[in-house]
Amino acid sequence: MTDTTTTEYVPPKVWTWNKENGGRFANINRPIAGPTHDKDLPVGKHPFQLYSMATPNGVKVTVMFEELLALGHSGAEYDAWLINIGSGDQFGSDFVAINPNSKIPALMDRSGPTPIRVFESAAILMHLAEKFGEFLPTEPAARAECLSWLFWQMGSAPYLGGGFGHFYAYAPTKIEYAIDRFAMEVKRQLDVLDRRLAESEYLGGDAYTIADIATWPWYGAVAKGLTYGAGEFLQVQEYKNLQRWTDQIGARPAVIRGRKVNAAWGEPANQLHERHDASDFDLKTQDKVAPAAT
Repeated sequence: MTDTTTTEYVPPKVWTWNKENGGRFANINRPIAGPTHDKDLPVGKHPFQLYSMATPNGVKVTVMFEELLALGHSGAEYDAWLINIGSGDQFGSDFVAINPNSKIPALMDRSGPTPIRVFESAAILMHLAEKFGEFLPTEPAARAECLSWLFWQMGSAPYLGGGFGHFYAYAPTKIEYAIDRFAMEVKRQLDVLDRRLAESEYLGGDAYTIADIATWPWYGAVAKGLTYGAGEFLQVQEYKNLQRWTDQIGARPAVIRGRKVNAAWGEPANQLHERHDASDFDLKTQDKVAPAAT
């Protein structure tokens, strides 16, 4: 006879931290803020110093920089330093001084007389868009549409990553209720995007904007089944307009470059751990390619 009884979790009156109960990322999750160790951050020669990693949130910013440089904005030159979040680099004292939330990306704008810290990926995108007058419309209705979709992404992605991604791919046990709950929400979000892109070339309208730059690293990866191994599970191929948009943005040269910056996984030729000059894409990615057999 099969035992069908289950033990329902009853929350205690006071929550306590169980360090062992965190799944894949238990070693970097904690219920307190602040630095865990002293660590200086390097500073390069360019006006912008980016401390990041090529997660979707990090890719947003490196794509933005590469797009600005592609338009000829030499003042957007940047040094990109790798922050290995798996090793806890984000808890170093200098990093926490830039971002008290200990999340990548974090930016120091040293282009003026007084350095300016900027954290949260949407804040960085807006800061750069306004500074260089690109990828953020100035006409009120177009600007409102762009910002609405930008902040749609910021509000929605936690359900995709911290919700669905965690319980489907990273949690120590598979919980049917949690996976079903967040799969339903992610499917709804994909439908929101697909319906919008059926009526508009880009999220904000006819022009490519920071709304697309912010959304593509998260939802483009999902659309291509590259995230959480969940493409078939979510039937992502059904979202034809999202697929069109994903391919269109993914083919942009600046996006191809931006994806490589601060990448520390995947194909070696697509990893540029640090970026200090445009030539690094040729010199410091190709050197990771295994020589051809002779």
